[in-house]
Amino acid sequence: MQPLDKGRDDPTYPHRAKYPDTPVIDTAELTKKLGEVAVVDVRSELEYNTLRVKGSTNISVDDPRFNEKVQALRQQTNKPLVFYCNGKTCAKSYKAARRAIQSAKLDQCFVYDPGIFEWARNNPNNTELLGKGPIKVESLIEKAKLEQHMLKPKDFLVRVDQGAMVLDVRDLAQRDVALFPFKEKRVSLSQPKALDAVIEQAKREKKTLLVYDKAGHQVRWLQYHLEEAGLKDYYFMKGGEAAYFQETLGVSTVDSLKKYEKK
Repeated sequence: MQPLDKGRDDPTYPHRAKYPDTPVIDTAELTKKLGEVAVVDVRSELEYNTLRVKGSTNISVDDPRFNEKVQALRQQTNKPLVFYCNGKTCAKSYKAARRAIQSAKLDQCFVYDPGIFEWARNNPNNTELLGKGPIKVESLIEKAKLEQHMLKPKDFLVRVDQGAMVLDVRDLAQRDVALFPFKEKRVSLSQPKALDAVIEQAKREKKTLLVYDKAGHQVRWLQYHLEEAGLKDYYFMKGGEAAYFQETLGVSTVDSLKKYEKK
């Protein structure tokens, strides 16, 4: 593997300078060496199941057993390990490589920091979307289409009051309070069958589906599943729970909300 010897100060890759101990490779290098490396997707299971490098292994950097799992992978193969996540501004791949090197005591660890979207656009034959490949580049959902389905919190609230179906997809650990008590369904993104049931109900009842998460980042992956299911009438809360508290109450966190309620 030939890591980059330049570009550590490239402002479009803000984390490179913060992780000088993690060797970085570009798209050309990974494309050339794809069959000679073990590619590790360090994102969540939902992200991995939605869009991934063909043949990659999912070991989330947030998994408490991350070190154990990368060590087990190294026991299965002596190939260099290449970690990737969502792209230039995502730090997960750097964190994973550093942990693999420093904590798991592994060598030959690299970061592919252009991320999954650049990979997919340049290597559709070695990319899988919703478990199928090769992909068509035009099947990737662009940010403009995602923005078309985003509502500011106050506009989201108006739709809730109009009788739309509301879905809270925050992880269990993130559900400090319900934003819309008695009006929402609660299904995490790690429950695909339950999600499918909600989607089918929205289609059957011809209701708008309103979805919110913790900070507005997870819903972009859910959008692929909604589109595949043929649901067109759906919206996400822009900025998620965090933006809701800030825009409707002027507080930034649940702790701030509790202080606000005591006044």
